[in-house]
Amino acid sequence: MEEPENTELAKIILGRIRPRGRIPFAEFMDIALYHPREGYYQSLREKIGPRGDYYTSPHIHPIFGALLTRQLHQMWEILDHPSPFIIAEMGAGKGLLCADILLDCRRQWPDFYQNLIYVIGEISPGLQDRQKLLLSSFEAEGKVEWVLPDALLDGIRPFTGCLLSNELIDAFPVHLVQGREGRLWEIYVSFREGALQEVPGPLSTPLIEEYLRLYGSMPEEGQRAEVNLKALEWMEGVNRALRRGFVLTIDYGYEASELYHPERRDGTLLCYFRHTTSSEPYRRIGLQDITAHVNFTALIKKGEALGLKKVGYTEQYKFLVSLGLLQELESLEKTSDRSSGPAFWKNKLAMRNFVIPGGMGTLFKVLVQSKGVEESNLLGFGDPFRRA
Repeated sequence: MEEPENTELAKIILGRIRPRGRIPFAEFMDIALYHPREGYYQSLREKIGPRGDYYTSPHIHPIFGALLTRQLHQMWEILDHPSPFIIAEMGAGKGLLCADILLDCRRQWPDFYQNLIYVIGEISPGLQDRQKLLLSSFEAEGKVEWVLPDALLDGIRPFTGCLLSNELIDAFPVHLVQGREGRLWEIYVSFREGALQEVPGPLSTPLIEEYLRLYGSMPEEGQRAEVNLKALEWMEGVNRALRRGFVLTIDYGYEASELYHPERRDGTLLCYFRHTTSSEPYRRIGLQDITAHVNFTALIKKGEALGLKKVGYTEQYKFLVSLGLLQELESLEKTSDRSSGPAFWKNKLAMRNFVIPGGMGTLFKVLVQSKGVEESNLLGFGDPFRRA
């Protein structure tokens, strides 16, 4: 069966390579995902959900958004009920998380709902159209707005509230590096013998070595690793955007000691296509997602250097359980008629996905940082197994 391919995007990439002979992998990944006309995230093809390439937590069950709303409500209280309280989400996908948060807020926290505005930073016109369709009722009430991500992060209109991202940073373009012959080499993409091929070369920027020195460790002989310089730039933008409040980051990744451990020989680069994974980024260019695990040590240390204080860091399942996930499961058991069949079991199994060992609950981590806030004991970082 012939491999699907975006031939126009392949031509664009070759046009970048030919004059220079090679380009850094980070540049290849940036074109493949974010080219303004042909990139993966700009296309209209289904990406998320059963007909797409992967799932995100909001697609598993709306309880994810409802539990996050409890945390956001407490943040609003800690900040002494500012009006407006801005929830700014970057990389909102289809808009499901926004819809779940606003719906739960409207039902459960009317005072909070009255004082909040949800701002979505979106680069894809196609995704923005889908979000507007889903969120039309909230837009009509003046509760949701759209801006370009650059406009959100330029700091011209700093806000008070929470900047939220769910599975955003893992898709930032990364530099690939490898330890060879006692030196640090960068992986480039070239075109040879009719195919894209990797070739080693000197570092394209000294920032790569500085990153590993500050936020990671040098790879051993033959070991590959990723360096996410874009995440540092993003943190600088987040700091500009936030006048006072919190940064809530949810993504899969590790702290540096685990991410760059010598036993992790091949790094963490993964591609997603129709719910299968591979480590082959040069296939299905523009038609598959390309990701790398997040270095949470870099986010924490860069944040501290900017004045963003670490409030808490934990596995996603512990965060959700601390916010009441087990109580919600118990309530479902008590209030549902099990004999009614599929609806009950679908609900229960979907909610249990968040606590299954080795699944999304443990692979995903939650980091909260604060700015201009005194000590705060957030609900999500309490004892996850206490009784409500």
